[in-house]
Amino acid sequence: MVIESITVINKAESPLPLGENPTLETRLDWRFLDLRLPQNLLIFKIQTAAEHAMRSFWKSEGFIEIHSPKFMGSASESGAELFRVEYFDRYVYLAQSPQFYKQMAMAAGFDRVFEIGPVFRANPSFTSRHDTEFTSVDVEISWINSHEDVMQLEERWLRHMLQAIKNEFDEEIKATFGTEVVVPELPFPRVTMAEAYEVLNQMGHRIEREKKGDLDPEGERLLCRHFLEKAGHEFVFITEYPAVVRPFYHMRPEGKLHLTKSYDLLWRGLEVTTGAQREHHYDILVEQAKEKGLPLEPIQYYLNFFRYGCPPHGGYGFGLTRMLMAMLGLKSVREVTYLYRGVNRLTP
Repeated sequence: MVIESITVINKAESPLPLGENPTLETRLDWRFLDLRLPQNLLIFKIQTAAEHAMRSFWKSEGFIEIHSPKFMGSASESGAELFRVEYFDRYVYLAQSPQFYKQMAMAAGFDRVFEIGPVFRANPSFTSRHDTEFTSVDVEISWINSHEDVMQLEERWLRHMLQAIKNEFDEEIKATFGTEVVVPELPFPRVTMAEAYEVLNQMGHRIEREKKGDLDPEGERLLCRHFLEKAGHEFVFITEYPAVVRPFYHMRPEGKLHLTKSYDLLWRGLEVTTGAQREHHYDILVEQAKEKGLPLEPIQYYLNFFRYGCPPHGGYGFGLTRMLMAMLGLKSVREVTYLYRGVNRLTP
């Protein structure tokens, strides 16, 4: 190549504000410059391909795409972690999840739906996995027998997506991020929460009393390490979460009302999914809401979905940035979010 002429289209100041070894916070301050780096462009090429693969799977399986509202008159999950905003002459809340509206689609006879969209959590955490606004990938399906049907759908969906990423970006991911996309074998390992606690006890890890019924980050990492060593698998489903740590709309097994037909999916030491079979009987939902101490009036519109017949159904929510962080072996969701929003970050 022989350069015959150079034309300056737009002058750039010098030096660049990023410096030679910028901190992550400095990179986020100047995100538009940071994104010029080839490795950052690659992240969003991978994100685009991942979403395309997800959609191709859903289309082949007969899913319908929905777009649920993000202004809500009441909480979509619980009263915690809500952003309250002015809405004309009253206050409303930013949606924490499209959960209620996914279930409305089941009552409407849509049978299989998905949504990729923003959700908002007023979570004051400063960890590598938390943000106040993120992209949630949500799925709901009807005519299931248990949460096992939901897990089987999710593992097939993930395998399809990861195979597509490996086919297109395998060598680039190895060269750029020093990790490999592993296409998982089916089925994924499954372990109940009670069994998971036994494994952790054998590994010398004790869950703090206030965390009982759930897992802490170290427990998640240890369980993933255990199943990678014992089963050669990066994924593991944790099932049968106690009812005390799950939302009121999770179905409970007959004869085991202290548990739920729910699960979390762990991948490379990180929780990336929460899923469950939902309770679809109106009277049981009302009782479980009362048990949780929830006032019925604000959620009556939701309860109405189940008054005129609703099929057995379930689904899951999947964090897009957590997926990218785990896939590429990066340390924070900040690195895989186009413009990160957290407790102390609202710019650029």
